[in-house]
Amino acid sequence: MATDRYQRGLDRMMELVSTEHSGTFDHVKLVESYKTLDPDLSDYIVSFAFGDIYSRTSLTQQEQTLVTISTLVALGIDPQLKLHINVGFNVGLTKEKIVGALIQCIPYIGFPRVLNGLTLLKEVMTERGIAPEAHAEADDQPAPASS
Repeated sequence: MATDRYQRGLDRMMELVSTEHSGTFDHVKLVESYKTLDPDLSDYIVSFAFGDIYSRTSLTQQEQTLVTISTLVALGIDPQLKLHINVGFNVGLTKEKIVGALIQCIPYIGFPRVLNGLTLLKEVMTERGIAPEAHAEADDQPAPASS
């Protein structure tokens, strides 16, 4: 039987992932698939982030997502992190804001975990049809010759 916290989290999760990009990643299927690994894992995923962090009215949706992304990269929980990076884009976070949050984590959790987070960010961007290196390509263009 679902707890109130789980149901609140599930409702909030569906609210945040219901966008034009929800077809790129099936969040509910992912959460339900974890029941085969551990019966309590899906409850933890939904209750912790969506039932607790995303239900805090003192934070904006973007702040809630950045807190969750930072926590999950620190814990090294990649499948959940991928889900919340998707949520980040759904609530208006940019690649630069997410990268900035990840970079701030380096002194506390180390570069390898942050690098994993950056790799997941690129995966999500590719799945969503966002060019991860759009700015870098523009920067790589040679400067026009001066007359």
